Amino acid sequence: MTTPKKLVLIGNGMAGVRAIEHLLKLAPEAYEITIFGAEPHPNYNRIMLSSVLAGGADMKEIIINDWDWYKDNHIQLHTGHKVTRIDTQRKKIITDKGLETDYDAVVVATGSNPFMLPIPGADKEGVIAFRDIRDCEMMLDASRKYRKAAVIGGGLLGLEAARGLLHLGMDVSVIHIHKYLMERQLDEPASRMLQRELEAQGMKFLLHKHSASITGRRRVKELQFTDGSSVDADLVVMAVGIRPNIALAKASGIEINRGIVVDDYMRTNIPDVYALGECAEHRGIAYGLVAPLYEQGAVLAKHLAGVETSGYAGSVTSTKLKVSGVDVFSAGRFAETPGTRALRIQDDLAGTYKKIVIEDGKLVGAVLFGDIADGASLFASIKKGESVAGREKELLLGISSDMLGQSSGGGSRLADMADDEIVCGCNGVSKGTIAAAIQTKGCSTVGQIKACTKASASCGGCKPEVEGLLHLYAGDAISEPVKEGICGCTTLSRDEIVEGIKTMRLMSVKEVMHVLDWDNKDGCSKCRPSLNYYLGMLWPEEYVDEKESRFTNERYHANIQKDGTYSVVPRIYGGVTSPADLKKIATVAEKYDVPMVKFTGGQRLDLLGVKKEDLPKIWEELDMASGHAYGKTLRTVKTCVGSTFCRFGTQDAIGMGIRLEKAFERLNTPAKVKLAVSGCPRNCAEATIKDLGVVAIDGGWELYVGGNGGVKVRACDLLGTVKTEDEVMEWTGAYLQYYRENAQWNERTAAWLERVGLASIKKALENKEDRLALVARIEKTLSLTTDPWKEIVENDHLRKNFEPISSVQPVQ
Repeated sequence: MTTPKKLVLIGNGMAGVRAIEHLLKLAPEAYEITIFGAEPHPNYNRIMLSSVLAGGADMKEIIINDWDWYKDNHIQLHTGHKVTRIDTQRKKIITDKGLETDYDAVVVATGSNPFMLPIPGADKEGVIAFRDIRDCEMMLDASRKYRKAAVIGGGLLGLEAARGLLHLGMDVSVIHIHKYLMERQLDEPASRMLQRELEAQGMKFLLHKHSASITGRRRVKELQFTDGSSVDADLVVMAVGIRPNIALAKASGIEINRGIVVDDYMRTNIPDVYALGECAEHRGIAYGLVAPLYEQGAVLAKHLAGVETSGYAGSVTSTKLKVSGVDVFSAGRFAETPGTRALRIQDDLAGTYKKIVIEDGKLVGAVLFGDIADGASLFASIKKGESVAGREKELLLGISSDMLGQSSGGGSRLADMADDEIVCGCNGVSKGTIAAAIQTKGCSTVGQIKACTKASASCGGCKPEVEGLLHLYAGDAISEPVKEGICGCTTLSRDEIVEGIKTMRLMSVKEVMHVLDWDNKDGCSKCRPSLNYYLGMLWPEEYVDEKESRFTNERYHANIQKDGTYSVVPRIYGGVTSPADLKKIATVAEKYDVPMVKFTGGQRLDLLGVKKEDLPKIWEELDMASGHAYGKTLRTVKTCVGSTFCRFGTQDAIGMGIRLEKAFERLNTPAKVKLAVSGCPRNCAEATIKDLGVVAIDGGWELYVGGNGGVKVRACDLLGTVKTEDEVMEWTGAYLQYYRENAQWNERTAAWLERVGLASIKKALENKEDRLALVARIEKTLSLTTDPWKEIVENDHLRKNFEPISSVQPVQ
């Protein structure tokens, strides 16, 4: 048996680890692999940092290969180690922590460093780049404490950083040296359309500005420009470009230019030393986009495995930007130069723009805005260098379905595409990987391919190509309908999952995912909470609630605020309190230095700015029920004074509201639920925009359902009219239980009612026997609930979850 060679990878980023993944498939026993990473994290998707900022993903979801992957593949991983020198004579790697490791072959994949403008004040607190997880965490932290952000750089990275900060609630200004945005990827008309879209979202732009200095005492306060103008800023993010990280190569005597100089097989001038990724320079070009880096990795892996390969010949690049629904695509050479012809079409009403550039009868560049469906096909045509003579207008006006992927020779472009060509740039998934998932692993839907390979799991821009490959390789075996389930972990719908839980009496989240054949066996942040709810709804007596499957606010029973503190809202039934309860709240607020006590729109008092470690003690001393301002449950029952004091009141709105709130508090629901009771048709409690509203009339009560006063305002529909308070309780209980049993997870009553129709709900509740059965089920569920704070207060081991954490270390 041949002794494996020692391979060392310096850099735990996307390009280097991708090459290792290829190598493990080609020659799994050939090398004993060691990886050094300067960051304290496993391999993660740097492209998705903007999604983390924008709220589309959390830190866990951007991990490409977790800690177990390294162990499973027998890879020795050293995180938090910076390699300071490669001793090319003794073939040793030396780190800043004094560790030395022998190698037979070494791959340098140190990536790049963000370029920081050398202007006065650039070293102040609050001036950062946007390059890694630490930068992302600093931006998240800044958004909790500060208001104004300035992003220097109107390119791809700068706009994604700006959109993320905008999502975090900051006032964002983008400063750009050029007269229009993304000038390297877009022409001016497309750029102006992009600017208008982003301005509509709240982003501000200062174009043709040259940064001169950053002022402030210790922390940044203002960014000044060479023309004498300035902009206020508590945070300055520099996104003005990257530089290949060549410090290690320079210290080790390896040839460098702008980057580490490599040949077509990624070899440096030193034997057995290779380089790839953003730190490498190939034929005078250092690439900063992920697709070329993955192409380099595929070539290097084949070379190291001894597999014949033609070498890396460079890449034609494309750029795709997706910021909050704004789609932009560009590829190749889109500037109009002598010898080129440009065709363009612009629809300001639809918000679309398309431009193609032709040279010598070939497509050499394209820019798309608004509708980028043809991007993949146009890019493939650019890369193939095929003649498009006579088809120019067809390309401009849209590739028809029967022409999608057709070359001039009649063969399918997708079929002709090389197996190692990257389809999903965000996750580095090649055509061959997708084909194998379909042909050998039985993937027959886009959702299954996504779960198996991660293709289309990030920005989703490659989904048309994934669908095309599915049709190409699966044919009649495609599952019908081609659909996605409640998340990318499963193709099952909500109804299919609930039916499976009921018929097979599944009793835990893990059991559901195993028996119902989840593609991702650990689930995700979308499906775990929903399964936890469905199980609790179906088996209230037997199911034990999984706290780890709940969101942070629900685990801590308080709303986390932008500065990392929490908001505590004790329950005040119907908005009616007492001097004794007011004294309790005031005493606790003073004792624990609560910075703000505010009346809420739901007629309660909100203690804002509470430290996490004080939460158990505050609840214990308040000795009041939680208002569940954080949960998917009954939030509030708003009331007017009704007939108790008001001269217009026809019924006791306060008494009715308190009765409803005490009856249904602590009830878990698919989404948050708000109720209100108005004592007369003047509707002072705004009952007709609540999930369920009760309005008093002469001799009875009107019941309204499906309202929403949030982002999408919806007036309620009249469910019916009843005469007595007992009937109000009966119909309310039946309605809420029917909603609990039939709505999708995280679906508010307004959306649910619009989906299923008022008529179907009325029909389900019209029979008294059916209503009473629903009421019996909701009462059984409520009888098993207690205020969650009692459990926290009475169990010391649970209190430890609220202790402050001085430092966070990665769990390995």
